[in-house]
Formats: sequence, C-alpha cells, structure tokens
Amino acid sequence: MKKPALVILAAGMGSRYGGLKQMDPMDPQGHAIIDYSIYDAKRAGFGKIVFVIKKAIEKDFKETIGSRVPEGLEVCYAFQEVDSLPEGYSVPEGREKPWGTAHAVLCSKPFIDEPFAVINADDYYGIHAYQVMADFLTSHPDQSPAPFAMVGYLLGNTVTDNGYVSRGICEVDDSHQLISITERTHIEKREDHAEFTEDDGVSWTPLSYDTLVSMNFFGFQPMIMNELEQGFPKFLDQALSENPLKGEYYIPSAASDLITCGKATMEVLVSEDQWYGVTYPEDKQNVMDALQSLKDKGLYPQEF
Repeated sequence: MKKPALVILAAGMGSRYGGLKQMDPMDPQGHAIIDYSIYDAKRAGFGKIVFVIKKAIEKDFKETIGSRVPEGLEVCYAFQEVDSLPEGYSVPEGREKPWGTAHAVLCSKPFIDEPFAVINADDYYGIHAYQVMADFLTSHPDQSPAPFAMVGYLLGNTVTDNGYVSRGICEVDDSHQLISITERTHIEKREDHAEFTEDDGVSWTPLSYDTLVSMNFFGFQPMIMNELEQGFPKFLDQALSENPLKGEYYIPSAASDLITCGKATMEVLVSEDQWYGVTYPEDKQNVMDALQSLKDKGLYPQEF
C-alpha cells in the first residue's frame, strides 16, 4: 500500500491572529508549528506533503516552509483562491473570503491518489495523533463504505485563555464510530467548563471539558475527492442565495453527509494530547514554552 499523504491547509491569513501565522517562528531556530507537523508526519510514515496555499504567499512560503521540508518527502503545492470555482459560477461582488476547508481539500485533488490526512497549518496536534492516523490509513483498504477517520480531542485540551474558538462537537457510538459533528463557532473557556453562544452572547450553553471535539485532523480515502467535487456546486447554489459573502464549505459537513447516506464510516481516534495553536497573538508564548518543553523531554531534537 502507498504511504499516505498529508494535506496541509495553509491558505488562511489568520484574521483574528493578525498576520501570516503559518510562518511565524515558534522556537529559537525559526521553526513554525507547521515544521513540527511535517517532522511528526515523516516519522509516522507519511510519504507526501501537499500544501494548500494562496498564490499571493507562494514565494515567501516556498522560501521558508518549503525549503525546510526534510528529504524523503514528496512536496506538492495546490492553490485555493476565491475564484477557484466550477464552470458557470462566479465570485459574488464583495466576496473576499475563501470557500472553506472542504473547498481547500478539493483544490488538492490533482495531487492525491492515495489515502490522505488533512490538518490545519497552524495547529499542533501531538506526536501520537500522526502515528495513529498513519496506522489507520495504511491498514484500512479502500472499500465501500469508505473507511474515514478523525483524531478527536478533549475540549478542555483545546481552548484558549485569550478569546473564543470554533470547534466541531462530536457525537460517537460505543464502537468509536462518528455519528455527527456539529460546528460551534464561538466557544469560550470558563473555570471548570466551556460555553458556546449562537446569538452573539445573548445566551450561553455549557460544554464539559470532556466533550470530544474535532480539530480538523481527518483521514480519508481518495474517493472523497469526487464526492467533494460533486457536492461543491450544490453547496454554492445554497450559499450564493443565502450567504454569498461568508458561506463556507466545511469538511465536517461534507463528511457527515457521506456518513449519513452510507457512503463512508468515520472512526474517531481519541487523543488525550494537549493541542496547541495560535488563534490570538497572546497564545504565542504559551505555544513556544510548550514546544521547548517537548524538546527538553527528548520528544524532538533541539535542532532539526
């Protein structure tokens, strides 16, 4: 079986963070979080990296992140642009935002013919997550229904002290199969739990720190590309009529649709690792300290 590929979503500019956080150094050697992800992926057995970026950052991205990819990994670049649309569709006036994570994955279609995983460029997922995902992708043949997977995290290990976050709330059965993912776009940390709002803070609903959440670390069979390609125009038809400037085609929604109609299953690979990310500038020092601690424990070389 082919080594799995890793699709890294790096086209977002980090609006809340303020700048191109995908390339922001997180250690004295100048490594970004994405460098740690690539290091973890290689030692877990991934064989290809597909970066999904914007044309506007291509030169800087290749000179920094691209030039540091270790030998032995195939590297491809896909481009997600707001005008990357099917024939017959056009960008609505005033639309600047890309079309979401499922659209980003679809943009990598020309480079994928093997099982693959998808991650966010600016999230640190933990060493164990890459190993369990690589093991899953190399041990489950492409069949019907297609075997998908996702790494699930405990909500309490993923929230920030510095603002709100968006998380996919997961419902699973006794066999660790995903039943559904519900996107909550505004979750805030409290002392011993979290809360989310859907009405700009008028009302809040509590969430336990033990709640299982998606951090957009998914594993797919290549068949999903055709499904995304077929589903994108349907999404656009609805989004262009209901929310033309901000509607997004999300991976969790697309995957949930395939599960519901029996075309796929999704096993949840639970991780108790601490997730780290830089949603806000104030998060950066915490991430830097955490990565240095992992180096001091010998989980990464001091320089790589």
